[in-house]
Amino acid sequence: MTPRPAEAGKSAAAAQAVEPLAIVCGGGVLPVLVARKVAESGRPVVLFPLRGFADPAFVSSYRHHWMALASYGRFCRLMRAEGCRDLVVIGALVRPALRELRLDWGTLRVLPRIARAFRGGDDHLLTGVAEFLEDDGFRLVGAHQVCPDILVGGGPLGARQPSTRDAEDIAIGMRLLAATSPFDIGQAVVVADRHVLAVEGIEGTDAMLARVAALRAEGRIRAPKGRGVLVKAPKLSQDRRLDLPTIGPRTVEGVATAGLAGLAVAAGGVILAEPQDAARKADAAAIFVVGVEGAA
Repeated sequence: MTPRPAEAGKSAAAAQAVEPLAIVCGGGVLPVLVARKVAESGRPVVLFPLRGFADPAFVSSYRHHWMALASYGRFCRLMRAEGCRDLVVIGALVRPALRELRLDWGTLRVLPRIARAFRGGDDHLLTGVAEFLEDDGFRLVGAHQVCPDILVGGGPLGARQPSTRDAEDIAIGMRLLAATSPFDIGQAVVVADRHVLAVEGIEGTDAMLARVAALRAEGRIRAPKGRGVLVKAPKLSQDRRLDLPTIGPRTVEGVATAGLAGLAVAAGGVILAEPQDAARKADAAAIFVVGVEGAA
């Protein structure tokens, strides 16, 4: 008997729920968080930690296969052997030079596509990777799709809220990030008293905040301490399955060290690691962390 459409849909959803989820793990705490939440939901997970990036102490708690960054052929074989079709890519990575990669035969098969993907910014590279994964029958899933509660919601995270002056700086920062999105530059900016102090580049958010702190120490920033906002949002056209911006306790510490009033992110468009610790650190430093609705 042919199942009715509704029954077929339920069967497909049930099958997907019991299929193992593959998690390609970079550095930091986010792979730990995602693996734990998915496993607690009852779905098996198989980790593919990347050598030189993932934390061995966390990986040992789950079924796993250590991977070199360019072992695509081995990755495909293991994915199929484990019965995995869906995969999440999560965690910190440093983009390597193409010449630094040690390629296996499966990677050589897609080398022309990899080379083309490397000729551009991070969004271009990640989109290229996603395309040949899907061409090989795998389904790329965003971490936020399997763990929706890792995203920043609307409103303040801790006890403090932005002032009217801060709100003006936030609006300028969001507009600037929207304007620079087509150039695949960065996902964060610092604005104080309507003056753009720094735009994130290849160095990342933490290093940008350290640069702001150094400029303030040198007397190059005229706004008094306690003024200015770090604003962070995803690029308008980026593939959110691969590269959502992230904040956490370390970001809060960087904002405080840079002498800023707080941190604002696009609600629903930024991952928050360790929210309780981030809120505690924000309150202790008397800075705000807020999700801005309608900015993602």
